[in-house]
Amino acid sequence: MNEQLPGRPTSHSRVTLSRIMTAIDVNLYGTVHGGVLMKFVDDVAGASAARHSGGTAVTAAIDEIVFVEPVRVGDLVHAYAQVNWTGSSSMEVGVKVVAERWDVVPNEPVTVATAYLVFVAVDVSGHPRGVPPVLPENVEDERRFREALIRREHRLARRAAIQRARAEEEKAE
Repeated sequence: MNEQLPGRPTSHSRVTLSRIMTAIDVNLYGTVHGGVLMKFVDDVAGASAARHSGGTAVTAAIDEIVFVEPVRVGDLVHAYAQVNWTGSSSMEVGVKVVAERWDVVPNEPVTVATAYLVFVAVDVSGHPRGVPPVLPENVEDERRFREALIRREHRLARRAAIQRARAEEEKAE
């Protein structure tokens, strides 16, 4: 993982998945179940991470998922993903989910969810492998890269704080 791989532009990792939501996707409230959307988000993010890394990448963390609007049966849902940041073997993937309402004219796409996931590229043995650096291509990509660093810092600080608290508990016992 120490050798530097040639960088790849942000656009290389962009992936879109689309599907129509059906009655089997519904929760008790009559809208699409959040778990269905979470799997859809993970699928598109995984495809983006695999495309960027050039092979298998596994979900390591979901930093955030926000459900903005409910999704209904019949909605045509699109999930857009791209790699925002890369480390030596990990990547943050940002996802935006929009729905086209089948019963509304004009059916302007509505943002229904956003998410940030962390993936780790792995080799055939399941061990981490190196990933190419992501090369932001515009101001928006640069903003996403900076914000990904903030989320990473928060994730690592939270993990360290929890470990310190557990160590203090063990000491007290």
